[in-house]
Amino acid sequence: MSKPFRKGGIPLEEKRVFPIPVNYFSISLGLLSLGLAWRSAAAIVGMPMWVSEVILAVGGLSWTLLVIVYVYKWLYRAANAQMELHDTIQCCFISLIPITTILMGVALISYVVVLAKVFVFVGILGALIFAAYRSAGLWRGTHVLDATTPVIYLPTVASSFASASALGALGFFDWGLLFFGAGVFSWLGLEASVLQRLRTGTMLPPPLRGVIGIQLAPPFVGCAAYLAVNGGDIDLLVKLLLGYGILNFIFLARLLPWILEKGFAPSLWAFSFGLGSMSAVGVRLQNSVTPLAGMGSIIFWVGSILIVLLFLCTLRMMLQGRFLVK
Repeated sequence: MSKPFRKGGIPLEEKRVFPIPVNYFSISLGLLSLGLAWRSAAAIVGMPMWVSEVILAVGGLSWTLLVIVYVYKWLYRAANAQMELHDTIQCCFISLIPITTILMGVALISYVVVLAKVFVFVGILGALIFAAYRSAGLWRGTHVLDATTPVIYLPTVASSFASASALGALGFFDWGLLFFGAGVFSWLGLEASVLQRLRTGTMLPPPLRGVIGIQLAPPFVGCAAYLAVNGGDIDLLVKLLLGYGILNFIFLARLLPWILEKGFAPSLWAFSFGLGSMSAVGVRLQNSVTPLAGMGSIIFWVGSILIVLLFLCTLRMMLQGRFLVK
């Protein structure tokens, strides 16, 4: 039977909103980053190993399901997939697919090293291709101020730092440093523009306010990446990144009532990569001999507990039938 069409030749079913947007990959991102932080905690400070593997299993399952859904979207609801690809904000979330693929590779290192390398290298290649498409495309002068939100960090900053962390985990430290440098200078190049937009642009609407949580990610994800390629040494740069990360955490905590004005939304998972990396940095810090070692346990538990709260709130949304977009 032929599909009913609207004017313009697009099937009616493809005009409807797809119930699972691409930004839901941030759920897998947060769970995988937290699981890897707990795996480090098990190896370094003696936390139970089973906790990390359970978190990684849940994160891996969510990633697998979301990849299947995304492939289905392109095969059977291509108009929805294309709308995401060309949307000035949602488009950047597509980079979460290669980023989470990279983290899946790191998670698999303890089990199948060859497969882990395949995931990491495929993810890195995918991230570079998408960054060239999305971020380089902005150089043509087609970007608008209202689209300059923290999501624009994802294609270059987040993906580069995730690549650096993965390469460090695989022992490719020099290659990891290249990606760390790409992430740092991409971050510095975008930071002023993002903050200028947040200060002087139009106020983010309530459904989008969660994306401001990505602002937490660059310092903490960058710090975790740097520790992965420098041998875990708590040096000057680590302390500088940690300081800026804590400052951003304080700012976001102050804005939380505004962000939550309309209640919990899945967009709040935008905080999760920064929180998971905060936990990972905390593990390294508490195992150091610096005066800041006592802070390590605090930021480890703060990051972990907040991601657990995100997970519990998401489960509640699912049970209430509010998880899928309508």
